Amino acid sequence: MGVLIRTTDLPARQRLDAWRGIVCDTLGPLDLRIDRDAPLRGEIELAELGAVGVGRVRTSTPHSVHRTAGLIRGDGPELYRVVLAMSGSPCLSQDGRQARLSRGEFAIYDFNRPYELAYDAAVELAVFSLPRDLLALPSGSVAGLTAVPITADAGAAALAVPLLRRVATDLATYRAESAARLSTVVTDLVSTAVAERAEQVSALPPDSRQRELLLRVHAFIERHLGDAELDPATVAAAHHVSVRLLHRLFESEHTTVAAWIRRRRLERCRADLADPAFARLPVSAVGARWGLPDAAHFSRLFRSAYGMPPAEYRRANAVR
Repeated sequence: MGVLIRTTDLPARQRLDAWRGIVCDTLGPLDLRIDRDAPLRGEIELAELGAVGVGRVRTSTPHSVHRTAGLIRGDGPELYRVVLAMSGSPCLSQDGRQARLSRGEFAIYDFNRPYELAYDAAVELAVFSLPRDLLALPSGSVAGLTAVPITADAGAAALAVPLLRRVATDLATYRAESAARLSTVVTDLVSTAVAERAEQVSALPPDSRQRELLLRVHAFIERHLGDAELDPATVAAAHHVSVRLLHRLFESEHTTVAAWIRRRRLERCRADLADPAFARLPVSAVGARWGLPDAAHFSRLFRSAYGMPPAEYRRANAVR
């Protein structure tokens, strides 16, 4: 990781303005609220794990950061962020909910909507910035799960928490090819953990129950993308609903079940084609690995989605 600021490297009189600049300009746009007389101590690191941004914040100075409506621009990046409490008890607020995170808990929030992240004592955080289109989550579904603590008790979260902690701790040691693959693992585990948490939230309004089902459907599709026989009927049967109901669920996504499956398969293929670890795997085998065994059909779909055939995409994205 690269250190953006370490307060011990600066004269005391410069620390607040420097910290504010890093938080508000580099990590934001955000509003920093802090007592000007408070002795500011802390460190912020930032790095990239493939398409995923990873930050680490350590501070012993109580303060808060706010994403207000006035700071949100329509042309900003479409991001979800995940905050993991590595020590201390940060407090995340969004959508009328407040989550006081304990060590080893994480929560998701939408960077494109107002939120507050506050520290009233010493904390160490890992913050992951995840492009919205990389998460296998239906649009709007996260709204009912922002600022909801996700614990490492069981399921995907039990895998996600130690992985997120390790990634944040050891990021500087990963090679480029390893980072690309780890970013996929991180987004997959976060997506699955959020989907599982949706099933545990009992007091959601009625319209959220459909979003819960959609989350579970998305997670099921992700687990079975390599099955060439995966189709709407299979998905519907696995969730004990009719195909008609399944199609209605996806209408809210402005897509169809088959189109979603195809999109996710192509995104997996694109990731593998850019991954040096799969450089020796024939292009046709990459397609087959993700449920597209007909090489000609795979090539046509890929070209239609990304503007070039898969072999050309691999050459253009080879790590030099």
